[in-house]
Amino acid sequence: MARPRPHDMSEEQLGFRPRKAVRWLAPRVLVTTGAQSLVAEIFGSYADKRELQGGLPAQVYDHGAGDELWLDFVADLGDGFDATYSVASLLAAPALDLDGPKPRGSLLVMGGDQVYPAASTNAYEDRSKGVYRAALPVAPEDPPTLFALPGNHDWYDGLTSFLRVFAQRRPFGGWNTEQTRSYFAVRLPQNWWLYAIDTQFDDYVDAPQLEYFRDASAQLREGDAVILCTPTPAWVQAGCGGRAKGYDTIEFFQREVVRPSGASVRVMLTGDKHHYVRYTERGGTGQKITSGLGGAYLASTSRLPPTLDLPGEKSRVREPSPPSTFELAARYPEHSGRLAAGIMRLPWRNPGFWGLTGIAQLVATAAVLYGLAESAVRDGVFGLLAAWSPAVLAAVVLVLAGVAFARFDVPTSSKRSVLAGVVHAVAHLALSVGWALVVRALYPALPDGVAADWLIFLIVAVGTPVVIGFVDAEVVALYLLVVSRFGINLNEVMAGQSIEDHKGFLRMHVGADGTLTIYPVKLPRVGREWIADPGGAPTDPWLRPAEPLKVELIEAPIKVPRHQGTTRK
Repeated sequence: MARPRPHDMSEEQLGFRPRKAVRWLAPRVLVTTGAQSLVAEIFGSYADKRELQGGLPAQVYDHGAGDELWLDFVADLGDGFDATYSVASLLAAPALDLDGPKPRGSLLVMGGDQVYPAASTNAYEDRSKGVYRAALPVAPEDPPTLFALPGNHDWYDGLTSFLRVFAQRRPFGGWNTEQTRSYFAVRLPQNWWLYAIDTQFDDYVDAPQLEYFRDASAQLREGDAVILCTPTPAWVQAGCGGRAKGYDTIEFFQREVVRPSGASVRVMLTGDKHHYVRYTERGGTGQKITSGLGGAYLASTSRLPPTLDLPGEKSRVREPSPPSTFELAARYPEHSGRLAAGIMRLPWRNPGFWGLTGIAQLVATAAVLYGLAESAVRDGVFGLLAAWSPAVLAAVVLVLAGVAFARFDVPTSSKRSVLAGVVHAVAHLALSVGWALVVRALYPALPDGVAADWLIFLIVAVGTPVVIGFVDAEVVALYLLVVSRFGINLNEVMAGQSIEDHKGFLRMHVGADGTLTIYPVKLPRVGREWIADPGGAPTDPWLRPAEPLKVELIEAPIKVPRHQGTTRK
């Protein structure tokens, strides 16, 4: 029985709690997400749910009946309600006007990170499943089917919640689900196939998964075309001379599963990075597309390499694909560098971060004041060492933390990132020392007595975390603004803002002539005010935007022929 339509946006009426966008630089989120990520990476190999999935039933899912098919791809969706529901309501609509009506996909593929900041049953219900149920409460007459691929955030609980939500063939709002594992192969019309591989932190393809796809590939024929969905855009790093392990896994999969049949991967799709980026094959029609605009904070498109040489100079795969070059063809947003200045609102967007910098400054300032006071009354080298040891310890911790922060999104050591981290730490130290000197100079100007001591105590204990903590948070924001211009902390300068606008997804069409047409959809501004619609039809969304959502195409439709070939320029 369908849930009664809600009369308002309360948790009791909706059956889930609409969540605000995650504040990624809030201390609680930083600590818990970092710890969960570390635990998942350390213990993932020892408790790999993919190995256990070998005992679950599996099949090749057949959606190849008919001459054509519409399908949608969305990724990185389970963050704040406004952005996620805006995209979900567009995906649920019977059709969208994109230079003509384009119908809802019969298939919806979720490409990873269906929940943030970490997977749990409640998080899925509040941030994705409940939201999509509100967008399409009841299955229409010809219900669409949903397939989901896990991303790193889905893996933070070892994939337990993901399998409960997506792999038990239970409805996901008005979408049916069919998969029983975290990976799948789907037959599409006109000899097109969709393969989605679960590589768990860019690691490897496990034995049961490899066996499943080898069995599925028995149905591939010479000239068949494959859309390959992966959890991350590993081709970007590999193609510009960086770490190639993730792309080596993709190359291994193509060698073992796809190429022996005479089929070819014509399109690679992924999310993980919260932007739209398309690389197209030079002299050919192959496409590598990142589309992670489903709801999570916006990521930068600056500093992208103009070309990718694949499989990559650091590839270790035997018998890789023939070398090819892919050129940057489109990105959205086009001018993300202009959005970086918004990080100066960091203390307001992440109030807990203001508290974190306040505590750090209180500790560092107290250590400097202790050193100033004790060095005035202690004699000798050992006296000075004892006096300044707390300040030296605070300085070492700040330098190590600054370097670690500068390397958050840098996979290997870099002199530039280390230098940035040291300079960042020195700026914080200079603020602590300067404030301590101001307090020390202020003290003699006060009248002698207990009142003066208490006043200084209040200035340090209250003024430091409130005022100097705010200034220190702005120092972090200024640091992020500057170093992002050099490709350092590009993720953090955007994550610290939690930008909810500039969202989108892919609508795709397999035509009767065998051509795959990809329509990259953008939503420049998400909805922020919603009106309950208790009298709507069963399949109508529960909530409607106060102002209509306006969608556009990011770029002209991309046409990919089934047969691999070359283009003349």
